[in-house]
Amino acid sequence: MIPPDTLFVLLAALAIEAAFGYPQGLYARIGHPVTWLGALIAWLDRGLNREAASFATRKAAGVLALAVLLGLTLAVALGLTALCRMLGPLGLLPLALLGSSLLAQRSLHEHVARVAERLEQRGLADGRTAVAMIVGRNPESLDEAGVARAAIESLAENFSDGVVAPAFWLGLGGLPGIALYKAANTADSMIGHKSERHLAFGWAAARFDDLINLPASRLTALLLVGAAALDTDADAGAAFRTVRRDAGHHRSPNAGWPEAAMAGALGLRLAGPRIYGQTRVEDGWMGDGRAEAGADDIRRALRLYRRACGLMWG
Repeated sequence: MIPPDTLFVLLAALAIEAAFGYPQGLYARIGHPVTWLGALIAWLDRGLNREAASFATRKAAGVLALAVLLGLTLAVALGLTALCRMLGPLGLLPLALLGSSLLAQRSLHEHVARVAERLEQRGLADGRTAVAMIVGRNPESLDEAGVARAAIESLAENFSDGVVAPAFWLGLGGLPGIALYKAANTADSMIGHKSERHLAFGWAAARFDDLINLPASRLTALLLVGAAALDTDADAGAAFRTVRRDAGHHRSPNAGWPEAAMAGALGLRLAGPRIYGQTRVEDGWMGDGRAEAGADDIRRALRLYRRACGLMWG
């Protein structure tokens, strides 16, 4: 399955997900593909990540775990694609429906909008609770501006990881492409961090995720720059200059690109030092605007996000 078929599937999947998201009733009954992938990753972690083993052995075990995860995911995705293709051209529609479950345009917008709503209507405590659903940092360390910045940073980064990257791989490789991406991205989120347990075992997942997110992170930055050019309350020139100057200062090789574009476009300063659990993580600032952000800035970021999604569709 190659373009143009995959591009039709992509456009249909984007439209389905934007209109309906992933139904809560379906999630309650059968879960979600990412939860299924997560269960497999957790099983591999329990079975292969032996604490008594050497660093090199655990690193090799992590490579094996990633290979098993990707191999099983590919087999299932190829099987589903073959079944759908037996329906002829009509088979593109169930493929689009399956692909839509692995995109996050609507859910990302809803989660970030909820942070703005809670901040305005219920105050800082509820804002912290809402932002804790989409970021990993310690919410108790955040004041109101910190909550708003965290929501905007999450919007920018997850626009790349949760929307543009899966869309890119769906358009390039059909259902197998997006399924492999989501499997690798889920593995990175679960075992790709530098904790004592996962420093070695999660090495392969983290490095592979960095690689497959590289094209989409750059594309996301360009989409946000383009969206800023269509928004009278944003600055496309500043977005582009901030990406060129600051994207490489982020501790992630990919997250700095969309965050820098968002910061420059909105005249904000994002990223910087953050607290995860009890650990302070030093990171470079994206942008040289104001650090004081609020619910209105979250809504400005969401408007920019919607325009960028429209450009991506185009």
